[in-house]
Amino acid sequence: MFPILLLLLLLPHVTCSLLHENQTDRIALLDFKLSCSDPHGSLAFWNASSDFCLWKGVSCGRKHRQRVTQLDLTNQGLTGHLSPSLGNLTHLRALRLANNSFRGEIPASLGHLRRLEVIYLSNNSLQGWIPDELSNCSNLKILSLKSNRLKGRIPHTIGSLLKLVILNLSANNLTGSIPRSIGYMTALDVLSLSENYLQGSIPEELGLLLDMSYLGLGANFLSGNVPPMLFNLSSVIYFGLELNHLDKAVLPSDFGSHLPKLQHLGLDSNNFEGPIPASLANASSLIDIGLSRNYFSGRVPSSLGHLHDLTFLNLESNSLDTSDRESWEFIDSLANCSQLQTIALDMNNLGGDVPGSIGNLSSQLQVLYLGTNQLSGVFPSGIANLQNLIALSLENNQYVGAIPEWVGKLGNLQVLYLEGNSLTGTIPLSIGNLSQLLYLYLQDNKIEGLLPASLGNMKYLQRLNITNNSLQGSVPAEIFSLPSLISCQLSFNKLDGTLPLEVGNAKQLIELELSSNKLSGEVPTTLGNCRGLEIIDLAQNSLVGELPVSLGNLQSLKILNLSHNKLSGPIPKSLGGLKLLSQIDISFNHLVGEIPTKGVFLNASSTVLEGNSGLCGGVAELHIPACSVSSSDPFRRRRSFRVKLIAAIVITVIFVLLTLIILGFLYRKKKVKQPSLVRPSFGSKFPTVTYKDLADATDQFSPSNLIGRGRYGSVYKAKLHGQTDYVAVKVFDMETRGANRSFMAECEALRSLRHRNLVPILTACSSIDSGGNDFKALVYEFMTNGSLDSFLHPKEDATHGPCYLTLTQRLSIALDIANALEYLHHSSQRPIVHYDLKPSNILLGNDLTAHISDFGLARFFDNVSTASTAAVKGTIGYIAPEYAAGGQVTASGDVYAFGIILLEMFTGRRPTDDMFKDGVSIVSFVEASFPDHMTEIVDTELLEEIDDFEAQTESMVTGMDCVRSVLRVGLSCTSQSPNERSSMREVAAKLQTIRESYG
Repeated sequence: MFPILLLLLLLPHVTCSLLHENQTDRIALLDFKLSCSDPHGSLAFWNASSDFCLWKGVSCGRKHRQRVTQLDLTNQGLTGHLSPSLGNLTHLRALRLANNSFRGEIPASLGHLRRLEVIYLSNNSLQGWIPDELSNCSNLKILSLKSNRLKGRIPHTIGSLLKLVILNLSANNLTGSIPRSIGYMTALDVLSLSENYLQGSIPEELGLLLDMSYLGLGANFLSGNVPPMLFNLSSVIYFGLELNHLDKAVLPSDFGSHLPKLQHLGLDSNNFEGPIPASLANASSLIDIGLSRNYFSGRVPSSLGHLHDLTFLNLESNSLDTSDRESWEFIDSLANCSQLQTIALDMNNLGGDVPGSIGNLSSQLQVLYLGTNQLSGVFPSGIANLQNLIALSLENNQYVGAIPEWVGKLGNLQVLYLEGNSLTGTIPLSIGNLSQLLYLYLQDNKIEGLLPASLGNMKYLQRLNITNNSLQGSVPAEIFSLPSLISCQLSFNKLDGTLPLEVGNAKQLIELELSSNKLSGEVPTTLGNCRGLEIIDLAQNSLVGELPVSLGNLQSLKILNLSHNKLSGPIPKSLGGLKLLSQIDISFNHLVGEIPTKGVFLNASSTVLEGNSGLCGGVAELHIPACSVSSSDPFRRRRSFRVKLIAAIVITVIFVLLTLIILGFLYRKKKVKQPSLVRPSFGSKFPTVTYKDLADATDQFSPSNLIGRGRYGSVYKAKLHGQTDYVAVKVFDMETRGANRSFMAECEALRSLRHRNLVPILTACSSIDSGGNDFKALVYEFMTNGSLDSFLHPKEDATHGPCYLTLTQRLSIALDIANALEYLHHSSQRPIVHYDLKPSNILLGNDLTAHISDFGLARFFDNVSTASTAAVKGTIGYIAPEYAAGGQVTASGDVYAFGIILLEMFTGRRPTDDMFKDGVSIVSFVEASFPDHMTEIVDTELLEEIDDFEAQTESMVTGMDCVRSVLRVGLSCTSQSPNERSSMREVAAKLQTIRESYG
């Protein structure tokens, strides 16, 4: 002891040094405490007077007792920033701060900690870049930064961490490519980079990680081919490449033979093609298989039945088929998979009858998806054995016959999708036994009979959709007593009776759609109790009485449609106080009195009031006569209305008699044709226009007002008398064969369509011109920026607006078109094929919002089979190949035309360009340079913009990556085979993702 004291006296500076070492870690910890907030008091006993080695979460070493070796404050609810002072804990081996709410950047000072072996900072809100300095922590074995908000590139220097066993950077905002240097971290067991924005190809060096058990690269923007070496990682247990843009490639025939330990396989949402290898069964440890949303074709291999531990099989949205009984043998074999819980085979090309052996599948099966195929026959009886089913999907097939009573015995069922078939008969009473059911979809069938009151037994039912059937009788009050009901859709049936007062009990209801039935009686005042309602559609019924004032209680209401009923009385002023109400249609009723001047009624384009002759006032844009002084007196107003009604009836009778006399006279003399006025219920501001109105508005159809010519006529710019806004008048050339049919098709198509990306039609005129000839015209809103064609291929003398579309604008326009087509194909009341999609039929508004126009060749899905295929219609360059071969008009033809437009928008070349000849098309032109030689095909002006932008800005996704993704979508739309093309629903979703990632 004495020599030590003597040493201290002789060497005072040594004393100072020792004291400093003892206090360094304490000061660092207290700095850490100051930099964060501690709402749960986890650091309450961290103070200067106590031994920091006893503080919560702090561990000190055995050899160096006053040095911190571990800081573990996992899941303590801490917030704030990570103090750079943590870099002074030079003996720290483990830093565990996961599951908190730390924000800010990761301190670069952590790179000073050479002894550090573990960093767990997962599940926080950390931002900024991953510090390059972390590569100095040469002893690091675990680096987990998942579920933060980190951005930028993965440091290339990370490859120097040769002792790293776990690298988890998933669920961040990382960009750039995967560093090749990761492939030299040979100790790596877990590599998880999923849910980021990584681009480029997968480095083949990852195939060198022979001891890796977990490879997670899903949900990125990776492209190119999968390195073959990855399929030889014999130690891998988890193999996830899902949700990327990996190029079309065929899986090796021996795919499963080199993966003996594989348990999880995720290749969903890529571009793999060809058959599913039968050798997949050699990966005998497989538990779940995800191959959905690719281009796999052929049969499902029956060898999958050898996977005895299989619990999850997802093959949906491919091109798999079943052409004969032998091709259904995989169902027989899967009966050997006793642990199987999920089978998803929807959205393929499966055809014929599902074999009865489906009833031999695992008793644990919970999910069975067979929807959107070509299955036929009656309801598959074998399903009755699958008593533990939670979700059953058979929608959009060709099933006939009645829904069997035994469906009610599937007591665990929560989801039942049967829509889009040809099911007949009645809804079985036993369906009420499905007490766990959440979703019941039976729309678009031929079901008849009554709605069973037993539906009221489904206490958890949230969504009920039986639209477009032949249901009769009244709506059971029991339905509206369901406590969880949020959507009730029963439109397009034959329901009658009154809407029960019990509708007010559905307090969770968001959507109520009962249009196009035979309902009578009044709109229940109790409807005002459903405070969560956003959509009410009771149009096309026989409802009477006044609009309930209680509707003004529906503060969440967005859409109200009560058109084509027999409602009377005034419009409640309370409707004007609904701030979220954005669309109201109460046209063609007997409403009277003054129109409110608040809320939705200020927007003429969102308010449809026509067909109510007793209405007056409102904002000027509605073009409705002002109210007289006496109109404020309800009694006098109603009396006046009755007088006017009687007078109108008398005048109408006289007019009809005179018209019949004149028609008889004209018929005998065979002189000029009798004019007729078409007033379709387009909800326009100009319900009635005559030939003279249009002639005056266009200066007698002067060439100076001509803005375009089409197949069946010409389009003029016009301003109707008394209006401030221009309109576009499409005048049909009635001497052109097919013009009248085109006029009627366009009227029929646009009459019931409502979408922001369809050109709004205002009214139609069918009359005679000054020479006594047939005259037909349509009046549209005027699109100030002309057509997309005029921007993509401007004329040298063009004088309007900018002639160049930026990348962002092109993306938005493409998404607008996709959304419109998605609506036409999937969401409109009667799905429609446009049949003549091209840039000149896409009009651009003030803000360059795209609107599809010209529905002269449009076909309803239920009418396409009657369309003539003797002569190809549409426009050369945009016509789908099957049309040229005499194929039937289908939605996939529109998908093809849209794909051509995408290629045209981003290459700047028309599909009819002179360079496309001798077997070369715009599709093959793009395919030849895709994806590695993009600069050779992309529009030169677009290339300049991308180069300039990327030289000045750091974007999460580069412009060229964005263009590559769009062209990939375009190519997927222009496959020769219609069955290989994506649906517009899928295309719109992909473009939305691309737009969001680039924006």
